[in-house]
Amino acid sequence: MSGTHAMELLRSQLSRVRIPEASNRIYKEECCISFDTPKSEGGLYVDLSSFLAFGKEAVFWNYKKTGNPVYLHIKATKKPVSEDRPLKKPTLLAIGVEGGFDNREPEYEEKYSIVILPDHLMLPFPSVELPEKVRLSVDGVLAATGAERREQVAAWTTDKKQVSAYAVNLQQIDNGVIIPPSGWKCAKCDKTDNLWLNLTDGMILCGRRSWDGTGGNNHAVEHYSETKYPLAVKLGTITADLEAADVYSYPEDESVEDPLLGQHLQYFGIDFSSLKKTELTTAERELDQNTNFDWNRIQESGKEAEPLFGPGHTGLINLGNSCYLASIMQTVFSTRDFILRYYQDQKLNEAFERAPADPTVDLNMQLVKLGHGMLSGKYSSPVYEGDEVDKPENMTSKVRQEGIPPRMFKSLIGTGHPEFSSTRQQDALEFFLHLLDKVERNNAGKPQSDPSQCFKFVVEDRILCPSGKVSYNKRLDNVLSLNIPLDAAINKEEVAAFRKKKAEKESAGEKLNDDEIVRPRVPLSACLENFAAPEEIHEFYSTAMKSKTTAFKTARLASFPDYLVLHMRKFVMEAGWVPKKLDVFVDVPDIIDISYLRSKGLQPGEELLPENDDSKDLDQRGHLADEAIVSQLASMGFPRLHCEKAAINTSNTGVEEAMNWLLSHMDDPDIDAPISTGSQNSSQPIDEGLVNTIISFGFDADIARKALRASGGNIERATEWIFSQPETSTAMDINSSSAASTSDQALPDGGGKYRLMGFVSHMGTSTQCGHYVAHILKDGRWVIFNDCKVAASSDPPKDMGYLYFFERAQ
Repeated sequence: MSGTHAMELLRSQLSRVRIPEASNRIYKEECCISFDTPKSEGGLYVDLSSFLAFGKEAVFWNYKKTGNPVYLHIKATKKPVSEDRPLKKPTLLAIGVEGGFDNREPEYEEKYSIVILPDHLMLPFPSVELPEKVRLSVDGVLAATGAERREQVAAWTTDKKQVSAYAVNLQQIDNGVIIPPSGWKCAKCDKTDNLWLNLTDGMILCGRRSWDGTGGNNHAVEHYSETKYPLAVKLGTITADLEAADVYSYPEDESVEDPLLGQHLQYFGIDFSSLKKTELTTAERELDQNTNFDWNRIQESGKEAEPLFGPGHTGLINLGNSCYLASIMQTVFSTRDFILRYYQDQKLNEAFERAPADPTVDLNMQLVKLGHGMLSGKYSSPVYEGDEVDKPENMTSKVRQEGIPPRMFKSLIGTGHPEFSSTRQQDALEFFLHLLDKVERNNAGKPQSDPSQCFKFVVEDRILCPSGKVSYNKRLDNVLSLNIPLDAAINKEEVAAFRKKKAEKESAGEKLNDDEIVRPRVPLSACLENFAAPEEIHEFYSTAMKSKTTAFKTARLASFPDYLVLHMRKFVMEAGWVPKKLDVFVDVPDIIDISYLRSKGLQPGEELLPENDDSKDLDQRGHLADEAIVSQLASMGFPRLHCEKAAINTSNTGVEEAMNWLLSHMDDPDIDAPISTGSQNSSQPIDEGLVNTIISFGFDADIARKALRASGGNIERATEWIFSQPETSTAMDINSSSAASTSDQALPDGGGKYRLMGFVSHMGTSTQCGHYVAHILKDGRWVIFNDCKVAASSDPPKDMGYLYFFERAQ
């Protein structure tokens, strides 16, 4: 068909063409319903009306749905890349930016054309013959930052340091202190490295002790606690380039910039122009840790790994600290329920047809997109890094897959969440629970099609008070969290010998080799037995005795899920409330049987604790914080309001429980909101819609209203309040028909024998840093998923997992 006819057709459709404005979200890097890009065989089509992007096949679905006929077609072709391009050492924790990690991605050049559907007529761009409105529309699209990149930048970078509020008016004491150019030592111990100069009084003191025992002896931070002198600079990081020096603000609790650092140093006789760098800054140490990960066993480094491709073997590109998401999604999409719901039972065009006008904000659409991307095999083809014509037979070391970037899914699933919407590293467990919550909400009213139900089970807590009477409380959960009892280690003698040897070597100034390290080895069975053991509950209010007492709680499972997820509690609090990651192996067998954990309910001869009808007492007890708990937490430096909330939300169970709650809720947006009391809120109207929502969870209406009053109308806090109140047992009583129907009958249940089908491992000292990797059993063999790298696993580290996924074996 002639270009004249195409031009005439284009002019007749100008009313369907829009010129983008600053507020428009423009997609031009990836299809909204598949992972096609301008690099794909068919290129990418940008709808010049909606500014959504579609692949070669999906663009016709969009035309059928919307009738929009005019598109900008973008096709990217690879430029030749010089093989001798030098590999630069990164100076910034970032991917794909100047100074960041060089991922050696090839460069592409793009060609553009205007396409008119349904006949796929093409006109060249740029061209002065095109209507001005079309030219302005395309120019606006090409000039704009793509929504994909704007919403989820593929960068892993430290925050830019802010100027300290204490720098300009910093007080400096005239005490005659002159700092020599070298030979520094801590004023309170013998440390000669990791030293910090306090910029107020010139004291040289060692830095903080790390969780693993390395670092300093906390003398610098203790000096701040005593004097409140705010700023310190790390000796060994001071050079003529003062901006590179590591300045720390204790009251601001972060590395900062001191614009007057030169003046502050000269006060103590320091000629910074002659100093040389001898220490790593905080940011450099973080960079060094991330570029020198020595977690060989978990990542199976140094082994000839066979790269895998095809259906179910598609890697996920790291978007910048997104490995937590990748490891969870790879594991979740290896379960039957998620495969059926978002791949086998939904085609892409069907999900798109049901999606709203903007499919990027529809969770079902983005999960179907991700499921098809990961499971179809379409995007899992080998890419050879050498000569593509004369490929040797054994090019496994030079073959890789590009993987797919889950940008749109990550942007959507993290919307409104302060952590998952960021590019910071996150806890894989928290993300897993967040994902299940989103999926469940997205399938509200359709439990039969909700894949998150395959993980859900009922925990039954039996509480025995000294009166001899009992209460049974039921709660829903998706994960069984297990403590790791180190006293149950099967190699205690070897560990004791190792610790003795380690102490001797350290006293002699020697270091242990990695192969000399002996870690405690604890059987998984011991962790499960620890979960089943009776637990003391102090300050328990007995409705039979009308007073507080010590009760005993035992936990059992009232239902067994199709997929059982075990969470190993490797992050604990040491004496002095110092967080620590347990350096321990857990022996996890391929088959487990938890049938002995099945709950039996109310037994013959047992008498239930009487119900308490005094709602006022119930509300008041729920709002009174134990002063002893609050005082202990406050003495550690936490705000009193936070301490009171921690005590209340853990029902005054104890300091450790309150501390754990506090550490996990410090970033809550409402953490500084005033505590609302039952008496204050008793007259406030209750949203009946929220009441009905809580009732749908299996609780009584009265309990729902009490919880909402106690939580100021916040449904999440209301649910936490219910679970934290032993007195609300009637809400989940085993004889309650509503609770039973919700918690028992609607959930999958079966035998207690399970087979290990996958596990997620964590490397690093904290869930907020490090790296996550997934190992999954597929077609009878173990496969490692390390972001976009997918390979056969020759030696899966089953004893180093953080989350274990078991599938029912019968």
